[in-house]
Amino acid sequence: MAEASQPRRGRVVPQVEDALRAMFGEGRWRPGERLPSEVALAAELGVGRSSVREAVLLLAHDGLLDVRHGSGTYAAQEPRDAREARDVRQLLRRARLLEVYQVRRALEVEAARLAARRVRPEDLTRLTGDLKRRQKAAGAGPAAFVDADLAFHRTVVELSGNAVLLGLFAAVLPVLREELVEMVVHETGLPDLTCAHTALLDALADGDPDAAVAATVKNLESVMTHIAEEEQ
Repeated sequence: MAEASQPRRGRVVPQVEDALRAMFGEGRWRPGERLPSEVALAAELGVGRSSVREAVLLLAHDGLLDVRHGSGTYAAQEPRDAREARDVRQLLRRARLLEVYQVRRALEVEAARLAARRVRPEDLTRLTGDLKRRQKAAGAGPAAFVDADLAFHRTVVELSGNAVLLGLFAAVLPVLREELVEMVVHETGLPDLTCAHTALLDALADGDPDAAVAATVKNLESVMTHIAEEEQ
């Protein structure tokens, strides 16, 4: 089993929560099994006890943990009806995300086409920086990664020079961010789209609208296909 990654500087509690969720995903604790003490978890993750305590309370609120005062914290025994309710919520979330992605694809395809025709050297420098930050954020937790990813895509939309496209993208962004963070936290087998992002940057650098559209479609439809397959 892989060692738990230590949270980086920043919003510590969400990072501790992500680390604990990852441990659950790895099967570190069986249902009903007692977790290590707050002191032990804090030492393992390299954070303070208060951060661990807050993260534990968040996970208890989500039903993953059972905090028993005077006894300790245990991995929750999930009843069948709770599992079924969770599965229904997950199906609804995927359906909503697929609809959001359909809107996102329509906006970003046209934005990529327009951006390829008007991008400047200084714009490419900005995009390169956005892409590097996205790559660095891959190990910084779901929220940090999603924020870095969306920053890259927002820059592309801005470079389209179309204020209406940018306004529509900005309107969709809060819902998109929320759904993407949930997807990164809960979904497995998500495609690695680093190459598609690099291909988009290369297409913009070449001033090639068709290649920019192709890279954008590959990026977004890979995720849409994954969502649709998980619904079946």
